[in-house]
Amino acid sequence: MTITQPDLSVFETLESEVRSYCRGWPTVFDRARDSRMYDEDGHAYLDFFAGAGSLNYGHNNPVLKRALIDYLARDGVTHGLDMSTTAKRTFLQTFQDLVLRPRDLPYKVMFPGPTGTNAVEAALKLARKVKGREAIVSFTNAFHGMSLGSLAVTGNAFKRAGAGIPLVHGTPMPFDNYFDGTVPDFLWFERLLQDQGSGLNKPAAVIVETVQGEGGINVARPEWLRALKELCERQDMLLIVDDIQMGCGRTGAFFSFEEAGIVPDIVTVSKSISGYGLPMSLCLFKPELDVWEPGEHNGTFRGNNPAFVTATAALETYWADGSAMEKQTRARGEQIEQALISITEENLADVKEYRGRGLVWGMEFHDKARAGRVAGRAFELGLLIETSGPEGEVVKLLPALTITPDELDEGLRILARAVRETL
Repeated sequence: MTITQPDLSVFETLESEVRSYCRGWPTVFDRARDSRMYDEDGHAYLDFFAGAGSLNYGHNNPVLKRALIDYLARDGVTHGLDMSTTAKRTFLQTFQDLVLRPRDLPYKVMFPGPTGTNAVEAALKLARKVKGREAIVSFTNAFHGMSLGSLAVTGNAFKRAGAGIPLVHGTPMPFDNYFDGTVPDFLWFERLLQDQGSGLNKPAAVIVETVQGEGGINVARPEWLRALKELCERQDMLLIVDDIQMGCGRTGAFFSFEEAGIVPDIVTVSKSISGYGLPMSLCLFKPELDVWEPGEHNGTFRGNNPAFVTATAALETYWADGSAMEKQTRARGEQIEQALISITEENLADVKEYRGRGLVWGMEFHDKARAGRVAGRAFELGLLIETSGPEGEVVKLLPALTITPDELDEGLRILARAVRETL
């Protein structure tokens, strides 16, 4: 692919230095459809990033786009705070009928602000309100958002440092297999809880990702998650599952915790719940935890009605038969796994490990800088992938759930070439 130099001057002179993704992909994107993005010069890029998991059904999904256009064309309410609207009612009824009831989940639905970190902040605040305690336990290499409460339960040192103040009331514990199987699960955690001299304040809740996305695609075993749920019940702590990136079918089932057979007390959902990349988030919790006073937690944009419209269309299109969607995602995941096996066998000297579930996979390198070089070369070859992990040592694959087998194969061939050419 021949890439001309795009005009990036306004971004470089006017936009803040905090921008990041655009530095790894130095072009100006103009349009997108399904699993491809196109820059203003017409170059096509296969997307294995999917808006960091916000576009599980691809860019400008035609079914969702038609629902949105029709709603806007009839002057449907676009901004509604937490007022009752037809768009919100339809979403709630559809979410109940297609997601909650089939899984026998009793959750109440709360609309916090429209981003993932808003949902996490609401979950933490609610847990503290219910239990009357301030401490929250999180896990090594966790990522839960960039606002202060979410950062306090995030592991990444670089992101935490951006807070500028001490991040308090959060205590990290070892994630699954943190000690490579040499220490029994939760030995340290439960010992601290039982020891009156440990210095650990009794936590209100534990927050966990079943697959740590930003932390490096670290996959928790179902038995580890079940043991965590049992520990929370024994010690009178709420279990919060952050399903912001791994929910909405990313790991196969609609919720990533379904495989473990657990029912968390609180669940945070965002990213692909709108289906179209529109800002939207949910905080789900058991009915007995609904102790909010009216207006005690609010937000101007918690009533993003266009997002309700596309979310409803996504549920009706892809989750009326959730088993079919799950089966397709798992099949695509097996296709990725086979490709990663081949890449690993070809590059035994430098590929440390590959891991994943459903349509989220990571490939870790011994040379920690290698992942960034692979992503850079992949971009030059027409593939968008990002890195993750505490030192950016993992190439992260996050394609749309609707990607075709041929597109997936095309992208995996590009990935293999990028790995080969960065040796």
